[in-house]
Amino acid sequence: MNDPSSLIIIKDIGRKYVIGSEVIHALKSVTLNINKGEFVALMGPSGSGKSTLMNILGCLDTPTKGDYILNGIHVSEMTDNELAEVRNKEIGFVFQTFNLLPRSSSLDNVALPLVYAGVKREERETRAKKTLESVGLGNRIGHKPNELSGGQRQRVAVARALVNNPSIILADEPTGNLDTKTSVEIMGLLEEIHGKGNTIILVTHEEDIAQHAHRIVRMRDGLIEKDYLNEHIKTVSVSIKNLAESDSDLEKIT
Repeated sequence: MNDPSSLIIIKDIGRKYVIGSEVIHALKSVTLNINKGEFVALMGPSGSGKSTLMNILGCLDTPTKGDYILNGIHVSEMTDNELAEVRNKEIGFVFQTFNLLPRSSSLDNVALPLVYAGVKREERETRAKKTLESVGLGNRIGHKPNELSGGQRQRVAVARALVNNPSIILADEPTGNLDTKTSVEIMGLLEEIHGKGNTIILVTHEEDIAQHAHRIVRMRDGLIEKDYLNEHIKTVSVSIKNLAESDSDLEKIT
């Protein structure tokens, strides 16, 4: 019987790719449980399998073998359409490159998952506005991505990830395109989100970023090399109010 606190259960997951006559085993055999409310960093060098595992966890890809249960849903053998539905309902994505629609406002970008979920316009806009306010961007709802700083764009992406109240936030190198100060702000924001009870899986190759997580899973050659609790959790205190005030000061300068 599965542990009711387990949000993610993967058993003997494998993923192979056939390229011509060559078979590449990106994941050999991975077994992993992640509980509700955990903050986990997934680490590993290039070719370790962490990106493949992230794609499977995010329902962007399906395993060649093994079982994957997400929040009680068996997703290992779902069709593409079924996976898309699970993705939209259960997972909030934060990407290194933000992945925002360039011609849409912050409000419309954040509301996008709600469009796919069939939520009516008025409720979409209310929820999107409230979520933008929760990341300190209540005064940026009409701004397009090119009118925002890199940190503000990533905060819009975080708001979009949160708007559907997903089971997990999957953050793929969320500070990869940001300077040090802004990276600290984004990690502080993720810590605050985790503090409210959200489950976060952070994919990174940066040691100092991984140290914000409470548990670290290290991968190598398609296998989990180490899985341990982080005894030296790095924390930063970032106030949403201060972020909003800092944005206002930036606007005055520009």
